[in-house]
Amino acid sequence: MIGLVLALVASASTWFYMNRILRAEQIADAAAHHRPRGNLSDLYPRWLGARELLLRGRNPYSIEITKEIQQGYYGRPLDATRSDDPKDQQGFVYPVYVVFLLSPTLNLPFDQVQTGFRWFLVSLAALSIVFWLRLIRWRISAGAILVLMVLLVGWLPMVQGIKLQQLTLLAAGLLALCGASLAGGWLLSAGGLLALATIKPQLAWPIAAWLLVWALSEWRERKRFIFGFASVMGLLLGGAELLLPGWLKMFIAAIGQYHQYTQNQSVLVWMFGSIAGHAFEVTAVLACCVLLWRVRRSSSGDPEFGRAFALVLALTVVIVPMFAPYNQVLLAPAILVLIRSDRARERVLPAVRIARWIGAVFVVWPWIATMALTAGFLWLTPELRQRLWPMPFYSNFMVPVFIFGLALLDAWLHEAGLPESAAAE
Repeated sequence: MIGLVLALVASASTWFYMNRILRAEQIADAAAHHRPRGNLSDLYPRWLGARELLLRGRNPYSIEITKEIQQGYYGRPLDATRSDDPKDQQGFVYPVYVVFLLSPTLNLPFDQVQTGFRWFLVSLAALSIVFWLRLIRWRISAGAILVLMVLLVGWLPMVQGIKLQQLTLLAAGLLALCGASLAGGWLLSAGGLLALATIKPQLAWPIAAWLLVWALSEWRERKRFIFGFASVMGLLLGGAELLLPGWLKMFIAAIGQYHQYTQNQSVLVWMFGSIAGHAFEVTAVLACCVLLWRVRRSSSGDPEFGRAFALVLALTVVIVPMFAPYNQVLLAPAILVLIRSDRARERVLPAVRIARWIGAVFVVWPWIATMALTAGFLWLTPELRQRLWPMPFYSNFMVPVFIFGLALLDAWLHEAGLPESAAAE
């Protein structure tokens, strides 16, 4: 009961911070720099592009559609002559087959779509805890599951994604359901869910590559997974080509333009610079590949498979060329794996245990900061608010690095033969 109350307080503080402190600071900053603010929904560019393509046959990658998107997203088209205008053009930078997922909403007013999608993401976030727990084969009490659900819905990366209506959260939910389906032996449906998750290709294709290698390693038993993935992927690609011939070339060009005007970098490159950051990326990928190759024959019902799945998602967060906090929702299964390992009191070196505690501090820091800011809200002057509002984001870059490193180490220790529940001496 105490755990649930603390989880509710922590999660409520995150939502209060986002709605009353961060939003107020963003509005004040936009007003000071004459920066436009419209609906600011990351769903809107995809929804408008889908509506124009399916209902009016217009190219969602065109400059004309981009300008119309800016009108709704920012409140007016961006002006290149204004130095304070946002750099993100908010173009339709998604595979065109995302329109199939959005098609049921296109005849509704966007404000209704926005509200419905927000509550859908909240529900999906809560349910994803059940999916991740099934994937990693961790059985806990209903009360503990409820606490984890509350914490996840109030986790800063998740709250940011929900506030923005980011499709990353939909992709993460599809991946969670894919993992749970694999753990349950439903390989055909798991393959189809993975194909749907490729609406965010940079987030889905690393885990897709690993799962395809895993399936090919035991073709006879796992071929249904490949059939499910290939059939749904074929339908998505074929349907997209019928809707908009040559869309792939337009999509690639849109990605190039997006990275040009946003100058996005991976977490590792941002932290360590271009040369060292890319070197760490290669090292991380190679270390994971060696481990994944060793466990490729593990059954989807084995704990090793769940750890490998979680590790690939953690790797994705540190190497994908974008460091937005909402991408960190993909760290959820790795965090659960680490919590389970710590609660099992496994024999590990003191340095490893210390590193886990440091990682835990980085993970819970946003809640500490939001609770402190919420508690002192009435005493926050505009000057203090301007100085203190970034506090919850202080650990933003450390969390994915620590979680990936700890998940990699945990997977290596278990692959080397660490007992599942060895008691500490």
